[in-house]
Amino acid sequence: MSNSTKEQLRYRRHQRIRAKVSGTSSRPRLVVFRSLQHISAQLVDDTSGHTLASASSLKLKKSKTTTSAKEVGLTLAKIAQAAKIETCVFDRNGYLYHGRVKQFAEGAREGGLKF
Repeated sequence: MSNSTKEQLRYRRHQRIRAKVSGTSSRPRLVVFRSLQHISAQLVDDTSGHTLASASSLKLKKSKTTTSAKEVGLTLAKIAQAAKIETCVFDRNGYLYHGRVKQFAEGAREGGLKF
């Protein structure tokens, strides 16, 4: 095993993902950020460098577990539908597709986003 830290390994995974995934105005990139206590996400148009929509568990008054991650996904999907965004490209930001990231993605899909 190398001397890389967890953050460095996640950053390398993120760089591999970003080499393949890019968002446009018609199909923005849905990027997820997971901290120890919260989860946040935003829809980004990489061609213009603008954030089209965002949601975070900081605004929720619920627990900071997978249930709040699903709520954030539903909230972001509702905001995206109001902005007339139906499809996007999922960027898991180097995190494994497991736990809170997976629950967020399922919540966004339930809310109507297609990716």
